[in-house]
Amino acid sequence: MMDFFAALTAFTTVVERGAFARAARELGQSTSSLTRQVDALEERLGTVLLNRSTRRLTLTDAGAAYHEQALRILADLEEANRGVAGGDGPPAGTLRVSLPVAFAQMHVSPLLPDFLRDHPAIRLELMLTDEPVDLVGQRVDVAIRIGALDASSLVARKLAPLRRIACASPAYLAARGLPEEPADLARHDCCCFAYGHGGRVWRFGRDGDERIVPVSGPVRANNSMLLRDAALAGMGVILMPSWLVGADIEAGRLTPLLPGWTADPGAGSGSGGGAGGGGIHALYLPSRKGSRTVRAFVDFLLARFGSPPHWDRSA
Repeated sequence: MMDFFAALTAFTTVVERGAFARAARELGQSTSSLTRQVDALEERLGTVLLNRSTRRLTLTDAGAAYHEQALRILADLEEANRGVAGGDGPPAGTLRVSLPVAFAQMHVSPLLPDFLRDHPAIRLELMLTDEPVDLVGQRVDVAIRIGALDASSLVARKLAPLRRIACASPAYLAARGLPEEPADLARHDCCCFAYGHGGRVWRFGRDGDERIVPVSGPVRANNSMLLRDAALAGMGVILMPSWLVGADIEAGRLTPLLPGWTADPGAGSGSGGGAGGGGIHALYLPSRKGSRTVRAFVDFLLARFGSPPHWDRSA
């Protein structure tokens, strides 16, 4: 009977070293033994994993997909072994993370050097998308989602609250005046998030008093960064999450409006901003709850974002 663990180890090492001979030396085996293990794996799977020539090895399409899964299986097994042995070693293995595009670029990408320095045995695979992902089907370990969460069996850890802020540039406000009540926004240029027929009303609340304001303006878009840029250019008022505009407010590039009023968490907030309330969460499968790599990544984000998160401290 074929030893699957040995075959997977042989296959992944051959791929990483680019040659059977180099992989055999690393594993302390003969080249012929390593070749037989990979041959047996291909025969068992009924597909060719490696294109072999006298000069180089390349992965087939099937081999590339299988290699990714094999690395994950081996990393999970290594993690399980460490857990049984007492978990003395550092978190290790491949961690596949799904993140909203703008949030990842602004608040996660700058942190990656520090995370990888602290956890050199972890390899990150990052998938940037504003669409919800299937954690099982797309083999995602952790998904960062912004907004309201649908009922599911996924484990959710809250990384930060979600606040939305109406704001505009000082130049725009100097030309058009400062809105004092939500209703005043109906007379202003408002750059809105476009999703179907939504985004044309903004909701605000204060002490149980809710105001629904119809808004319009020169720009509607399905991308929050574009709308932020429009506001910075003096084109109008935006209603955006604080994680997107907090730094601009702190620097004086944007001015927050309507103090004392809270934007309705049901209002749309743009690409990566999430529609619906809730917060910013890390989601993972219950089977990954004990994963030390998952815990290391989520704990790191929590610590670096802070409480309150750094983008809310002056916004």
